[in-house]
Amino acid sequence: MDKATRFIVIDDDALNNKICKACIEKLYKDAPVATFTDPRAGFEHLEVEYSSDTHNDTAILFLDINMPGMNGWEFLELFEKLDDRIKNRIKIYILSSSVDKRDMEKAQANKNVVYYLIKPLTKETIALITYAQKKKQE
Repeated sequence: MDKATRFIVIDDDALNNKICKACIEKLYKDAPVATFTDPRAGFEHLEVEYSSDTHNDTAILFLDINMPGMNGWEFLELFEKLDDRIKNRIKIYILSSSVDKRDMEKAQANKNVVYYLIKPLTKETIALITYAQKKKQE
């Protein structure tokens, strides 16, 4: 994995966030992992952290869709309005317990979503994602 890759997990379930963080850290011990149970706080993190030119890090974002306050679809609507230099640095993967085909189709139709994943996140899934990211960068 490229050392400049960060991970962000946005899910209202704190336990799921801990599981995701543990899976990521098992594979990539030194990779920064930011977790948010409040999607608005996660969005603000993206705006602040990825709008500066102080680093060129990219991030893999695991986003839940069923959250109170702001759901994943609303998050994606706001994300679409961000400057391209922020959007180009974030690769969004929906990570949901929903197996509803309509959710999967909606995610697939969203140009900012790379892929739809079913919970739980596993080390193998992370390895495949980071391998695919690396291949795209080559």
